[in-house]
Amino acid sequence: MEHAAVVSETSVRRSKRGRPPLAASDVGPSKSSGSAGEKADHSPTDGDQGSGDGSYDGLDDPAPKAKRKRGAAIRAAGWKEDQSLIDIIKHNGRVINHAVKKWVERYEGDPKSAMVEILLFLFEACGAKYQLEAVSFDETDVDDVVVSLVELAKNGEVEDHFNSKQKELKSFKENLASFWDNLVLECQNGPFTPPRVYRQVASLVGLQLVTSFINIAKILSGQRETTQRQLNAEKKKQNEGPRLESLNKRLSLTHEKITATEEMMRKIFTGLFMHRYRDVDPEIRMSCIRSLGIWILSYPSLFLQDFAGVRKASILALQNLYEVDDNVPSLGLFTERFCNRMIELADDIDISVAVSAIGLLKQLLRHQLLTDDELGPLYDLLIDEPPLIRRAIGELVYDHLIAQKIKNSHSGRKDGENESSEVHLGRMLQILREFPDDPILSAYVIDDVWDDMKAMKDWKCIISMLLDENPLIELTDVDATNLVRLLYASARKAVGEKIVPATDNRKQYYTKAQKEALENSRREITAAMMKSYPQLLHKYISDKAKVSPLVEIMGLLKLELYSLKRQEQNFKTILELIVDAFFKHGEKDTLRSCIKVLTFCSTDSQADLQDYVQNKLKDLESDIIIKLKAAMKEVEMGGDEYSLLVNLKRLYELQLTKFVSIDGLYEDMASILRDLSDIDNEVCVILAEIWCLFKKSKYSSTRLDGLGYSPNLPSIQNFWKLSEKLLKISDETEDEDANEEYIEETNRDAVMIAAAKLVATHTVSKDYLAPEIFSHFVMHGTSISEILKHLITALRKTANDEIPTIFLEALKRSYKRHTVDLSSGSTESLASKSYSDCKELASRLSATFTGAARNKHKSEILNVVKDGISYAFLEAPKHLSFLEAAVLPFVSKLPTSDILEILKDVQKRSESVNIDEDPSGWRPYSMFVDHLQEKYAKNEGLQDEKEGNVVRRRGRPRKAINLEGKKLFDGHESSEEDSISDSDQNDQEEDDDEEADQPLIHTFRASASKLRSMRIARPESTETAKNNR
Repeated sequence: MEHAAVVSETSVRRSKRGRPPLAASDVGPSKSSGSAGEKADHSPTDGDQGSGDGSYDGLDDPAPKAKRKRGAAIRAAGWKEDQSLIDIIKHNGRVINHAVKKWVERYEGDPKSAMVEILLFLFEACGAKYQLEAVSFDETDVDDVVVSLVELAKNGEVEDHFNSKQKELKSFKENLASFWDNLVLECQNGPFTPPRVYRQVASLVGLQLVTSFINIAKILSGQRETTQRQLNAEKKKQNEGPRLESLNKRLSLTHEKITATEEMMRKIFTGLFMHRYRDVDPEIRMSCIRSLGIWILSYPSLFLQDFAGVRKASILALQNLYEVDDNVPSLGLFTERFCNRMIELADDIDISVAVSAIGLLKQLLRHQLLTDDELGPLYDLLIDEPPLIRRAIGELVYDHLIAQKIKNSHSGRKDGENESSEVHLGRMLQILREFPDDPILSAYVIDDVWDDMKAMKDWKCIISMLLDENPLIELTDVDATNLVRLLYASARKAVGEKIVPATDNRKQYYTKAQKEALENSRREITAAMMKSYPQLLHKYISDKAKVSPLVEIMGLLKLELYSLKRQEQNFKTILELIVDAFFKHGEKDTLRSCIKVLTFCSTDSQADLQDYVQNKLKDLESDIIIKLKAAMKEVEMGGDEYSLLVNLKRLYELQLTKFVSIDGLYEDMASILRDLSDIDNEVCVILAEIWCLFKKSKYSSTRLDGLGYSPNLPSIQNFWKLSEKLLKISDETEDEDANEEYIEETNRDAVMIAAAKLVATHTVSKDYLAPEIFSHFVMHGTSISEILKHLITALRKTANDEIPTIFLEALKRSYKRHTVDLSSGSTESLASKSYSDCKELASRLSATFTGAARNKHKSEILNVVKDGISYAFLEAPKHLSFLEAAVLPFVSKLPTSDILEILKDVQKRSESVNIDEDPSGWRPYSMFVDHLQEKYAKNEGLQDEKEGNVVRRRGRPRKAINLEGKKLFDGHESSEEDSISDSDQNDQEEDDDEEADQPLIHTFRASASKLRSMRIARPESTETAKNNR
């Protein structure tokens, strides 16, 4: 009875707390614990909870009766009064709920003993046998307890219940978790655990901990930076010793401390801040936001990390807010403040964030919180690369601009989907008007909207609009073109083809259901087009912008349906119209579309129709040959060349697909080519391409060795004579009409590129052709110079040892042109120009050895100088001007010591000659020697001055380290001061250095780009010239 009285008194106290026992029992680990007796006991308590005041209003059952029912059920479940908490967790999880209630009762009676009990339970759950006494609990040192527990573990006196495989402990984890869950639920509304006070105190402590941790982390970060600088300094000294090891160890330790501190900050942030910043208590919310501001300012590296997941979570949270219409008015200021940021997120670098942001913008549009001007930048994403973004924008465009669901939903109308296909197509055409001349951009827009826009699959409606069957709809020419493109693109999408470039080239595989759906779409398109297709082709056959996509649609149809539905005549009519289109147009796209469709029909149609198509193809071949012969005769008679050109294009496109015999055309073609005056440049380019294609080294040691070809020297000489002739012709036309000048300049570049390609690819021997090419370095303008610069770069990588010889031979050829001008009695201006060209060539070639390249290629420069001097003294004094024109720029690149040797060599060559007998002939020699002596004397003077400076500074040993660098620096300066190159030449040398590593192919591309830019500029200059005339 005494025990019963205690229980009854306890029950009264617990009911005042309004504890929810039903919830506690529901989360218990054992279903059997929920017996009938317990449920009868729980129902009045639930009523207690419902009243919210902790009273017994409405309870009819007396407390002792409830207690007896509960006690019977608990005893049936195996409850024993002397059972410890750890035994219940191990062996009897069904009574966890009751054990929790009992412990709470004990805690209310004696908190200290209950705390000791729960701590011992924790130790025992970890497998440690450690004793605590309630009497000495307050004096117990936590550190001593931790040390004792660690010692027990080290001594192996710990039982691992958590990972045990024993059968009786298989529910240990679940029971342990259930105990703490029940304990929290039992205590949540207890008078001894006021939750708001706990939250306030915990928030204050947790927020301050993060702030303190930040201060520690900042100190550690400073130490890490200092240690890193010291470590870098030690590494530069290349000293392996204890200090380096100590610094590495200190850096590693500091980094570990920073990482651990940041991890603690991160845990408190996610475990405390993320819950408390939205607490119902405004004081807690205020302290959280205030602390966050302090953290961001103090430690931005952790609290301002750019993480896409945060942005996406924010967007999803906003979507949930804007989903509720009642929230929109209260979000007005927020929307106005952050609207631009929401729009920017649609172009986020993370695709998932961008897609989510587009969904958020759709919600803003639904509430009419965005204007059309603000949506402008979004439409650029219709042609973005990621398909997910394009699809999301396409859905927004369809809802907002085509179906106008957003406007209708706001006004209360729901008929956006019930509008006719003509209305939706009309709005789509209005969008496509923005891209009238770009079918690729139109295809992007169509691809983006296709999944949502059913009107694009309304084939009969599209065809009806194209045939003007509805008098209320009038299509402009631009709209008709866009609608044809839309029909073709939509049909391709419907049969499973891609209409925009894919991000990957992986083959797409379809399931059986998908294949059946695509096949049904093909049938639907064929059925809709079967009778109307001939009318469409007949109407638009003369329109080059529309005929190609219209013809291509034939390749998407199910051709067997023409036989099954007795529509053979329509099929034949379509083919006749396609053949007619082939001969009416000369554009590449139209020709290829016609041939592609005819080839497709010749293989995929039924037997009788297939024979008909094959006969049509044979007739097509015959007609092309007949038309070609007629066109060639017309050209021979002096007629227009257009017919010949367009029929050659048709023959070329047909030959790409199938073999066409043209044996009877060769003689006629040859007769025309003999009479053409501007064929030389084509011959040069074609010949160079053929030599490169059949290069001997490409096929040697292979089964195709017989295909290899290496042109002999006479062939190469003839090739260059023709090329040189074309280069000279181009120079002579500079004062003629601007358009002709452009054409000739284009031919000149093409010829030089062809010749340079032969040298760069080692197709021909460089001994003859390379010097000839480089001798024209400065003769034909900037574009030729650019080509030859890149040729030098290519040769440095593959034939660097041959460059000195090539340069010298090029200088000799340039000098020979000057001597020929002198001996032929040409005008003084012409001879002067050829001499200046030789000097400029030497300056340009020597400029390739600049900066550090002087020392690296000193031997090459010496070879050019010595061999050039030897050539100049052949038949002296006839070629002595070669010294000043060609050798002198290379001498300027040599150091003083080599100049002295060259000076002695030159003077030795003239010892046995009386130069006074022919002073004018030996004048170039004298000028060359004077220059060498002057340069050597100046460098020697500078050298002596610097050595004198060294002597004067011997009394200051601290400066001795800098003298070497100063001496080298001054020597470099003097060398530059004595250079004969002017400022323009120096600029050119810098340009040579910048472009030294670019491959030869860039020359060809750069030349092509230059030609395109010139082609744009030429008409303006032509108009100006005509106006001036």
